[in-house]
Amino acid sequence: MDIRRLYVVVSVSGASVLALEILGTRILGPFYGVSLFLWSALITVTLAALSVGYLLGGHWADKGATFSRLYALLILAGLWFILIPWIKYPVLLLLEPFGLRVAVLFASVILFFIPLALLGMVSPYALKLKTHNLGEVGRSAGTLYAVSTLASVASALFTGFLLIPNFGVRFLTMSIGLVLIFTGSVGITVHKKSAIGTVAIVLLCAAGFYDFQKISYSSVDRERGLLAIEQSAYAEIRVIEKEGYRYLLIDGGVHSICDTDSSASVYPYVEVMDLPKYFFEEAGDMLLIGLGGGSLVTNYVQNGWTVDAVEIDSVVSRVAFQYFDLDPASFRLFHMDGRQYLTNTNRRYDVLLMDAFGSGAVPFHLATRDYFQLIKTRLKDGGILAINIESVGWKSRIIAALAKTLQQAFAHVMVLPVAEPPDALGNLILLATESNAALVTALEGNNRSIRQKFQENYAQVHAWDNRFFPEINDVPTITDDFNPIELWSESVNYAARKDLHRFFGSAKLSW
Repeated sequence: MDIRRLYVVVSVSGASVLALEILGTRILGPFYGVSLFLWSALITVTLAALSVGYLLGGHWADKGATFSRLYALLILAGLWFILIPWIKYPVLLLLEPFGLRVAVLFASVILFFIPLALLGMVSPYALKLKTHNLGEVGRSAGTLYAVSTLASVASALFTGFLLIPNFGVRFLTMSIGLVLIFTGSVGITVHKKSAIGTVAIVLLCAAGFYDFQKISYSSVDRERGLLAIEQSAYAEIRVIEKEGYRYLLIDGGVHSICDTDSSASVYPYVEVMDLPKYFFEEAGDMLLIGLGGGSLVTNYVQNGWTVDAVEIDSVVSRVAFQYFDLDPASFRLFHMDGRQYLTNTNRRYDVLLMDAFGSGAVPFHLATRDYFQLIKTRLKDGGILAINIESVGWKSRIIAALAKTLQQAFAHVMVLPVAEPPDALGNLILLATESNAALVTALEGNNRSIRQKFQENYAQVHAWDNRFFPEINDVPTITDDFNPIELWSESVNYAARKDLHRFFGSAKLSW
C-alpha cells in the first residue's frame, strides 16, 4: 500500500512541475509577451528550482523520512499554486521598471521557484521511503523517476493540447493547487487513519474548487470593457472596448483597433498596407498572412480583390468574425502556419501582405532570407510584398536587417514609415518587388498619378512622402541558420507594453 501511495505522490508532483512550466507562458505572456526570453527564464527557473529541491530533499530525507512530511511538501506547493493568481499583479507592477530581461527572470523566480523547489524535494524523499536496502537503490530510483517522468509527459500533452484551451489559465493553476493539497491532505489523513478528516478534506476541496471556478470566469467583465478572454493552443486572446474603440490583443499586444459604431479600422498602418493596390490597373489576387481582426481583408475585398488569408490560430479568426464584423463568406481562410501554406500551395498572387508580427513578437521563421525567397516564387510577375512591423524609430537595426534580407530576394525594397516622430515606437511598412513597373517608376519620382490617388489620406501621404531606403552596411542578413530578430525586438516589446499598460491603466484589462 505504501508503495502505491509513493507512485501517486511522485506522479502528481511530476505532472504539476510540467504543467506549471507550460502555464508560466500564459501567466506571464500577456504582460511580457511570449518570447525567447520568457521561455529561457522559465526553463532556467524550473531547472534551478528542481536542483535546489533535489538537494534539500535528499538532505531532509536522510534526517528521518516520514510519509507525513512527504505529504506536507505537496500541501505547501499546492498552497503556493493557489496564491499565484493573486500575487501575480503586484509582482509584475513592481518589476516593470527593470526592463524586459530582468523583469521576466525575476518574475519567474518570485512566482514559480518556491513551488517548483518543493516539488523537486518529493522524488529524493520518496526514494528514501521506498528503499530498504542498498541492493534495491538503483531499481527503486529508476522506477520512481520513470513514473514521475511519464506523469510529466502526460501532463505536458494534456496541459498544452487540452486543458489550457478549454479551461483557462487561472482556473487550471488553482485546480492544480487543489489537487496537490487534496493529495497531500488525504495522504496524511489515511496515514493517520482518520476517516472523519478525509470527509472534511473532500468537502473543503470541493467547495474550494467550485469557488475558484467562479473566480476564474468572472474576469470577463463587460462593464469594464473586457468583452472576451480566450485561451487557444497558441496564445491568449482578449477583446477590449474602451472610449468608442474595440481592441484585439494577442498575448498582450494590440493587433487590431476598430471603431465600435462603424467597425472600420482606425489603425493607421492598415491604410498604408492598402498602397500596393494602387500599383495595379485592376483588382487581382491578394494573400494575407496573419488575420488579426480582418481589417485588411475587408479593405481589399471592398475594392474587388480576391483574397486568401492564412491564420494559424482558429480562435483568432472566430473572434474576428464575432467581434470585428469580418464576413467569413468574403474570402478563403486557411488555418495553418504561413510558411507551411506557401510551401504547400502552387497558387501565385499579385499582392502578399505580411501582418503576422506583433509588438515585439516576431515569428523568427517568417523573417528570413529563405522565407522571402519562398514568397518570391508565390508572387506573380510584378507582384508586391508588404510587411508590417513595429519598431522603436524609423531606422532601427531590425528595420535595416529586414530590408537587407529582403534585398537578397527582391530587386527593389523601400520603407514606408507610419510612426511619428521618427524616433518613436510605431509601425513601418516594408515594400518589396522584383519587377512591378508602376512601383519602380513611382519610387523614382516619375509617376504623379499614383501620388494623386491617395492625396486625401493622411497616413498614406505621410508614409509615401517619407519613404526611405535604409542604410544596411552594418547589419547582417537574417537566415534560418542565423536569426537574432527576437533579440532586436526586445526594445520594441518593452516599449509597446509600457505604453499599453499605461493606456489601459490600473484596470488590468490587457493582462
